[in-house]
Amino acid sequence: MGLLGQVRRVLAPRGVKVVQRVQLVYQWTYLLLAVDPLAGTICWAWVERMNAAHLFPVLEKWGLPCVVWDGAPAHRAQAMQALKTVRVRQPAYSPEVNPAERIFEEVRRWIEGKVYESVAAKKEAAEGYLRLLEADPERVRRLCGWDWIRDALLALPPSLPASV
Repeated sequence: MGLLGQVRRVLAPRGVKVVQRVQLVYQWTYLLLAVDPLAGTICWAWVERMNAAHLFPVLEKWGLPCVVWDGAPAHRAQAMQALKTVRVRQPAYSPEVNPAERIFEEVRRWIEGKVYESVAAKKEAAEGYLRLLEADPERVRRLCGWDWIRDALLALPPSLPASV
């Protein structure tokens, strides 16, 4: 999440020119997010870099039984092999099968299209929305607790935990 602005769709009367301010500042922070689509719970952390050295301590602290993630270099790093977490690698170019991507989409919808004074201000806006989601597990389940993923998680053998 950075200050390089994105233009978002807005509603306006027909014939009215829509003008949006866009930031062109190259400052970033990274949001690490985990979702349990059955329970409707989320947990998140902000990391300075998206690499194994920064991801590993957070994932180790969370102690998640299972994660679904893409083939990003940080996810495939040798250091990640030490995690005691079952890792499910999603198919290439298929963010729609990862519940966390759906939450990211909602966060972006909430915060993008605005100009922020700093990365910290944008991060604070995202935190506010994440806290709203955290307080509403039913909404999280509606956003990413699709029938097919719920059925797949509930069909796991008892030795594997039914959470993502």
